[in-house]
Amino acid sequence: MKAAVLRAYNTPLQIEEVQLGDPAPREVRIQTKASGVCHSDLHVIQGALPAPPPTVLGHEPAGVVLEVGSDVTHVKPGDHVIGCLSAFCGNCEFCLAGQPNLCGGAATMRSPDQPPRLSKDGEMIHQFAHLSSFADEMLCHENAVVKIREDMPLEQAALIGCGVTTGLGAALNTARIRPGETAVVIGCGGVGLAAIQGCRIGGASRIIAVDVVSWKLELAQKLGATDVIDSSQDNAMMKVLEMTGGGVDYVFECIGVKELAPTGLAMVKKGGTLVLVGVVPIGQSIEFPGLDVVLSGKKIAGSMMGGNRFRIDMPRYVDFYLDGRLQLDEMISARLPLDEVNTAFDKMKSGEVARSVITFG
Repeated sequence: MKAAVLRAYNTPLQIEEVQLGDPAPREVRIQTKASGVCHSDLHVIQGALPAPPPTVLGHEPAGVVLEVGSDVTHVKPGDHVIGCLSAFCGNCEFCLAGQPNLCGGAATMRSPDQPPRLSKDGEMIHQFAHLSSFADEMLCHENAVVKIREDMPLEQAALIGCGVTTGLGAALNTARIRPGETAVVIGCGGVGLAAIQGCRIGGASRIIAVDVVSWKLELAQKLGATDVIDSSQDNAMMKVLEMTGGGVDYVFECIGVKELAPTGLAMVKKGGTLVLVGVVPIGQSIEFPGLDVVLSGKKIAGSMMGGNRFRIDMPRYVDFYLDGRLQLDEMISARLPLDEVNTAFDKMKSGEVARSVITFG
């Protein structure tokens, strides 16, 4: 099958023919129909997240089940599925406490004495985030997929696999935003736009979007932002404090730039919460003014993949899309074939897209 392989950091992905293993017990072979292009994939290419080459990237997929191994109970051939990097074992303390997104899924991976799921002429190719969706097919543990309704278009469903779940979940699960509360969303890429929609769905009375790209701010307004701030023109922190009379209940930092986290904390009113959603590159630390945190009773919360229980959340988000509450069509800025995956990353780096989707025939 054809796949996009990362051979070395800071180099383009190579389109190669690789081999996919046969499904072992509890494994599922999936025909990839669409895969969103996420900033975390770019972090790996740039060496900012640990994932050793050679590896097939991609972790925001939707597809159709082709074959299942023994003991698979959740899906069958022909089912439409979303893949999620939050693979869960179902037995650890996090899974049993209702936090499967923190499991890590180590128990769902193949052991070193088993043949790899991905290879090329005897060379092991690493699987990324339990999925590796920049490929014609995927071989995953069944606990890395969820069955969805067949009337859900798969290009839009793919976005739910990571970015939408991360942003929506930050608002609905991590913050548990309530009707009438107020929010700022820093960064209007795919995750930020989903966070804006999560705030809208949750009933926030005011949602302030912050970005440096004017068309992204326009899109943010279409998806639910009540106000926008172009931080290339205005001091966003001062503008927020002025507009709100002292800050908002929640600030969602959706980019992963360490310098923006203290700025976000300053936008939070007394008793409010800064939610860190974007992935800060490995090795970087964030400093906060301790006096402000303590004397103002502010809270700082990390949101790992939107605090998801994806087998529950993703079918619900599909329903949100199909009943009109969740807007996904507007978030897809470009559709590209696998051969043009590097173009998708170029578009991401230049700020041309909210989300690109790799499509498969």
